[in-house]
Amino acid sequence: MKLLKTFFLMSLAFNLSASEKKSLDDLADNINSNEFKQMTSVVVSQNNEIIYEKYFNQGNIDYKHDMRSASKSLTSLALGFAIQDGLIDGLNHPIVKYFEDKLPLKNSDPRKLKITIQDLLTMSSTLECDDWNSASRGNEERMYLIEDWSGFILNLPVRGIPPWKKTPEKSKYDRAFSYCTGGVQVLTELVERMTKRKMSDYLQDKLFTPLAIKKPEFSQTPLGFTNGGGGARLTSRDWIKIGNLILNNGVVYNKKIINEKWIKESLIRRTVVDEDRDIEYGYLWWIYNFKINNKIIPAYAAAGNGGNYLFMIPELSASVVITSRAYNTNYMHQQSQKILTDYVLPVLLKSKD
Repeated sequence: MKLLKTFFLMSLAFNLSASEKKSLDDLADNINSNEFKQMTSVVVSQNNEIIYEKYFNQGNIDYKHDMRSASKSLTSLALGFAIQDGLIDGLNHPIVKYFEDKLPLKNSDPRKLKITIQDLLTMSSTLECDDWNSASRGNEERMYLIEDWSGFILNLPVRGIPPWKKTPEKSKYDRAFSYCTGGVQVLTELVERMTKRKMSDYLQDKLFTPLAIKKPEFSQTPLGFTNGGGGARLTSRDWIKIGNLILNNGVVYNKKIINEKWIKESLIRRTVVDEDRDIEYGYLWWIYNFKINNKIIPAYAAAGNGGNYLFMIPELSASVVITSRAYNTNYMHQQSQKILTDYVLPVLLKSKD
């Protein structure tokens, strides 16, 4: 993608038509009237310039939002940097190669020894880990009660596939998706083992400082590792900068920050999350197809509990950040996606025309 003339977003470019501005004003009114609940920000960038920026419910330009599992996409970027630095030489190595100090594993099974880095990146390992199933042995809430998070995950049994779900062999990409925060923590600890640094510090040097992002807030595990599965706190503008870096294929100020190859590989569709809703998954990035006026608009996203999103829409050269405190509600994702599809995408489509 062509690098456009401006990257850092120091001013607002409210160059919208009257009808486009009214549509976004209506959005703000609906948020303020609580039609959309607990929203804290909507920020839209197109062609590397902010064209809309509004904060709600104590949100503000300096507020560092807890976007929960959107942090997982930062772990994907950290892994890309480690590969770029020659510290990890591929994704097809068994993960236990890097955790030999934890052998022998409980629930011994030869299939566990074949689980690769790529399996964890795509949420498709054979471990019995499913955060969307409260009965799962690997559910993240159980992990948080254990001191050694990666050990907890690696010691899980192999999962079975219930008869109402597709096995990997019958799935679109030969992988069976199972949302597993703990697997991302294993990847985080892999990065820290190979870089010999906290992942938060490594990302500061590799990603945040080059993007002029002040030090984000990261939590830690009981053993002192960076929590790579959730909870990193950044401002909405920080996330916009990250989105625009991805859209610009890893380049900022004509300087390559991260390899274009890693970005492209990260956004390839690799597992099916929800076949009915056409939601798929790359390397810790969500992939959506939104339908607007009979037109399919692909979007890539970092997503988290509460309805928190960084959306990237390459076709429209746009990054969109939507933040919310609607944690653990039954409407959190629906309302954020409705904001995108009913208000933001129509304006971006008109702006492009």
